[in-house]
Amino acid sequence: MRAAVVKAVGEVTVETVDDPTPQDGEVVVQVAACGLCGTDLHILQGEFAPTLPVIPGHEFAGTVVALGAGVTDVREGDRVAVDPSLYCHECHYCRRGRNNLCLRWNAIGVSVSGGAAEFVAVPAANCVRLPDHVETADATLIEPLSCAVRGYDVLTSQLGSHVLIYGAGTMGLMMLRLAQRVGATSIDVVDLNTDRLETARGLGVTHAETTADGIEPEFGWELVIDATGNDKAIQDGLGRVAPGGTFLQFGVADYAARATIDPYRIYNKEITITGSMAVLHSYERAAELFATGVLDPGLFITDRVPLEDYAGAIEAFKTGKGLKTQVIPG
Repeated sequence: MRAAVVKAVGEVTVETVDDPTPQDGEVVVQVAACGLCGTDLHILQGEFAPTLPVIPGHEFAGTVVALGAGVTDVREGDRVAVDPSLYCHECHYCRRGRNNLCLRWNAIGVSVSGGAAEFVAVPAANCVRLPDHVETADATLIEPLSCAVRGYDVLTSQLGSHVLIYGAGTMGLMMLRLAQRVGATSIDVVDLNTDRLETARGLGVTHAETTADGIEPEFGWELVIDATGNDKAIQDGLGRVAPGGTFLQFGVADYAARATIDPYRIYNKEITITGSMAVLHSYERAAELFATGVLDPGLFITDRVPLEDYAGAIEAFKTGKGLKTQVIPG
């Protein structure tokens, strides 16, 4: 089969590799589409993936074409989206229900072969069947949505809050849509990309600007979300949390990114700083939410390219062009 392969830091190719064979409890999925994500850039930079080479792609959906021994709940021909999370279920954090902090954490498309390929072997338990009205390729959006759902799991009730979101890319706009669903009073979005700000305006935000200066509500923002991972945005956002408010680090920052805090202000104003990492008990809920139409795939998926153009798609993705790019193996 054909697959994208991150061979070394900064080096990605598309080449022929062996077809996967399902092990006990696994199925083989013929990939309909695979979304590109900032995590893929981190892998290419030598972060996240413990060893290279690896086939990337953790946002994917497709059709089950082969079953391993012991698989009973998934059948050949099922259209599925796949939770990429792989946990040991044995370590301290798994036993406490914090599987996304697993000491042996792995993920399809990060540490083991992923969906940027014609076929991929995955645990049957990670497959979620798609309802008839959901297009298979569109279901690649379920994985990033499940990360956004996890982000809101971390937060206490935000009903009636004023919300500030840094970043109007895919993840920032997903957080925007969920903020609308949970009843935010106002939602402001900051991004340097004017095209993305225009998309945010189309989704009905209160303000969409290149800076938060001049748009602050009377008593500030009770919830500030960074969906960029950019240290300058993080630093700015930390200083804009209202007394009693929360700062959520949701964007994936570079390992070397740094920001400073004012400990006295955190104490004196009872500010909460928290993080949200990947998926935790949120994938199936995200799939059900996606099926209700919470996201418009036509708005979020802006580019579809053949798998053979994977390297070019990564370069275009780096420029911030569009929102979600999909590679299509077929």
